[in-house]
Amino acid sequence: NNMSPTQKAIGQAYQSTGHLAKLLPSGTVLAFQLLAPTMAKHGHCGDLDRMMTGGLVVLCALSCFVLSFTDSFRDENGKVQYGFATFKGLWVIDGGVTLDPHAAVEYKMTFLDFFHAAVSAVIFVAIALFDQNVASCFYPIPSEDTKQVLTTLPVAIGVIGSMLFVSFPTTRHGFGFPVS
Repeated sequence: NNMSPTQKAIGQAYQSTGHLAKLLPSGTVLAFQLLAPTMAKHGHCGDLDRMMTGGLVVLCALSCFVLSFTDSFRDENGKVQYGFATFKGLWVIDGGVTLDPHAAVEYKMTFLDFFHAAVSAVIFVAIALFDQNVASCFYPIPSEDTKQVLTTLPVAIGVIGSMLFVSFPTTRHGFGFPVS
């Protein structure tokens, strides 16, 4: 392999970006970004709106957590099948398809799955706090310190979480991602 150090670095950067794109909860974030302005009433919340916005943040963070345990494979006909990782293997969502027990074991939950799930949920909460509607809903008149925290903390969490995702990549192929 006659790749220069620069070519190797660029290749690693593309591979790392691919891992990030695979792990970020884009569907959940999109749903949140569509619903948050309405639920947070564009930052002018009453108590009920604040509760509903908080519930949306919690549900979306939970979605990020749970979706970290999804995986996919190709069945004997070449069709992509989806499932959830369990402690015993992969639980295939389509009950009509079964995965060979020896193959299913390769999809067992691991500590890394829980790590990715937790980091994914934390990154989502950071994204939610960075949303101006949500921030204004929970902190209608923020102090200067609160403004600083709401500006800096989500970015720091995003950067650190991204670095952790790149440093500890997962082999899972969740919903909507190509099976290798």
